[in-house]
Amino acid sequence: MENNAESVMWFRGDLRVLDNPALAKALRQGCTKALFMAPLEQWLQHDMAPIQLDFIERHLNLLRDQLAELGVELTCLTVTDFDEQVSCLSSYCQTQHIKHIYANSEVELNEHRRDEKIITNGLPLHLSEADVIVPKGSVLNGQQEMYKVFTPFRNAWLKQLRQHPLNLAFLPEPTAVIAVHQPAEDIVLAGNKTSSQKWPLATVILQQVIPEFIANKCQDYQQLRDYPSVKGTSGLSPYLAIGAISPRTVVNALTQAFPTLLDDTASSAFCWLNELAWRDFYKHLLFHYPALCKHQNYQKKYNHLHWHNDNALFEAWCQGQTGYPLVDAAMRQLLQTGWMHNRLRMVVASFLTKHLLIDWRRGERFFMQHLIDGDFSANNGGWQWAAGTGCDAQPYFRIFNPITQSKKFDAEGAFIRKFVPELATLPSKYIHFPHQYLQDTGQTAIYFPPIVDHKTAREQALGFYKQHLSLDA
Repeated sequence: MENNAESVMWFRGDLRVLDNPALAKALRQGCTKALFMAPLEQWLQHDMAPIQLDFIERHLNLLRDQLAELGVELTCLTVTDFDEQVSCLSSYCQTQHIKHIYANSEVELNEHRRDEKIITNGLPLHLSEADVIVPKGSVLNGQQEMYKVFTPFRNAWLKQLRQHPLNLAFLPEPTAVIAVHQPAEDIVLAGNKTSSQKWPLATVILQQVIPEFIANKCQDYQQLRDYPSVKGTSGLSPYLAIGAISPRTVVNALTQAFPTLLDDTASSAFCWLNELAWRDFYKHLLFHYPALCKHQNYQKKYNHLHWHNDNALFEAWCQGQTGYPLVDAAMRQLLQTGWMHNRLRMVVASFLTKHLLIDWRRGERFFMQHLIDGDFSANNGGWQWAAGTGCDAQPYFRIFNPITQSKKFDAEGAFIRKFVPELATLPSKYIHFPHQYLQDTGQTAIYFPPIVDHKTAREQALGFYKQHLSLDA
């Protein structure tokens, strides 16, 4: 075993002790030091939401307490950006006589370049992988390339899980651990923050929410997950986004509860697993196509789309003032809570890109600026899926009808009434598109007029895509 003063665990997007491969390796080397460097200006440039910043701060304090029980002292430093992380890490290693740095890799381009710079500078960085279920780069087609379609990727992904059962990164057995004395002051990250207190800490999720969901709600997930007024989803995405919970831990719990899950593709539990496979798909995609971090279209044939980018229409969409109740309720949910139901993310993204012909990148950025579960790969993948520009995206001619979606997934308007209270007393038959009713009753002033006509917008979108695709042919 190394001298324990020679190693440090560097936390980044992996704010947990359970199933943390780098931490497990560091502890086996007798590591008693841990480091977190918050690149506040870089996070701001990357549009981190104030609620996610607060969520990270809370989990840093939880992590500090958990590490203290393991005899590891967490030092939290504030830096401006990734470049300063490199110089700060170099100084830390010199002053603390560090010979080994343990960390988990990050797939995004800037983070990858930072790590390459650290290694080039001669710092002893040992990287593990902790953000996916199946290792990135290991799920390949017959040509040894990344799959271009999700379903065959998922099938190959499942095959790997069957052949190579998950081996979680367990912490070594404690020896004579001396708990670290913690200062009285909490870790405080500077910057604009919004309270995330409505989201419990990851310990509660692991001990209560996940077991409860698997035992009592998972069997109804497939039937209820698309209804925004029902709490039918797991709510794990914020914890996965900051690495407070490992996706492997979730799959391990799921397969223990449902031993035949990997072969039972028709089950409701498998439907939930499929969503975790989509998350892996977008991580793997970013690994193979790092240029996606530069906000490029995955499908190059869409590079010449001349988006209309009407600022007034974009602002109406941002504020939940489109005149389409389900779209407006979804956007107001995002503004008020920092989260949006997954079905509604598809609806509002389709509306922005295909009803309003506004560049998907503007929506992608707005989401990152407000989501507690902002995660680049998933957010980018979702927006490019909606716009038709992504890998295995919905085709350009598939355009969600916001009224039909509202009738199907919020039939009585319960979700709409909650977030668009000016329509709360409207009869259910009118709640999905109330304009004729309001006009007939003289109540037009209580709600925003529709900013576009659905039929006209749909025809315009089809013409828009066809025209630019023909020019690119």
